[in-house]
Amino acid sequence: MPRTTPPRPVDITQEFPELAPLARTAVRLHPRPGQPAVSDSSVGGPLLWPRDEPWPGCPEHAGPWHLGYVPDEVWDSRRVLTAGWARAEGNSLTLAPQEREVVDRVGCTGRRLPQDGPVPLLAVAQLYARDLPAAEGAEGGGLWPGPEEADLLQVLWCPFDHDEDCLPRVRLVWRRAAEVGTPLSTPPGPSVIGDDNYLPAPCVLHPEQVTEYPAPHELAEELAERVRDWEEPRDYLYQDALSVAPGWKLGGWGNWSFSDPWPMECPDCGGPVRPLLTVDSGEWDNERYWCPVEDEAAAAAPGVVYPQPQEPTQITIGRGYTMQVYSCERSFGHTPLQVMQ
Repeated sequence: MPRTTPPRPVDITQEFPELAPLARTAVRLHPRPGQPAVSDSSVGGPLLWPRDEPWPGCPEHAGPWHLGYVPDEVWDSRRVLTAGWARAEGNSLTLAPQEREVVDRVGCTGRRLPQDGPVPLLAVAQLYARDLPAAEGAEGGGLWPGPEEADLLQVLWCPFDHDEDCLPRVRLVWRRAAEVGTPLSTPPGPSVIGDDNYLPAPCVLHPEQVTEYPAPHELAEELAERVRDWEEPRDYLYQDALSVAPGWKLGGWGNWSFSDPWPMECPDCGGPVRPLLTVDSGEWDNERYWCPVEDEAAAAAPGVVYPQPQEPTQITIGRGYTMQVYSCERSFGHTPLQVMQ
């Protein structure tokens, strides 16, 4: 089912014409639970990976052991919680003793677990150019953000925190799908992951083109001040309802919120970077300004559901933030820059 972002409460460029040249196109990916195949664009689905190409691992997280979680136990816990909340009355979750044992086995901090060699990276997402919306009447894939010689983007990450930002380290693979040949049937998986929130649930995608404007933090101070004055008599904010779309997306603007923007550059060459992919902990916020019309009934339904409709991937970044991945404007082969926002 396609997903449709509702119209914005107002055309902000009519109120502030100087925002018009700052508009950027973003592609909301709208991941929703499903059973994607290697031929599908997906989050948490299988990758179209050549059988004769080594599956990447993280040399910084090698065995013989790590403190973390067993992926199969995380899946079992999620299954039990989903079933438990489905039969719960009101806001009270009750589990049978054997179910409680499954959930408690995962624990809050993980436990010491063996890992033979470098931790294999987790498949996070793959995007076929053909599945992206067309731009200005062009054929499908008109909004493809990668090199012309590629038509498939694959995203993997190490399921452990890296560096001071406490983010899973991302690896991007650009390839041409027709050149894969015989695909790998069963990729290696980690025996332990550092955070159960880094294990994506399988989701199919419903890409949709939207228009974004800079977050208030990126506006010139004089314009930001006028926007704040304009907001005062209204029951919505520019930041929440008019500027940056939440959820998993390609392109667009960063949703700077708890920190101010800072100059960013390519880790390899020091050159300029541009937003490529946003990984979000939720698809919309409590006000539901960006909730697709097809999801409104589920989002507004009373009672507790697990997982929440706005959390289809079951990925959480930090304390419910986003991770934005920037790519170098000079070379798609350079190391991506990652920022928590």
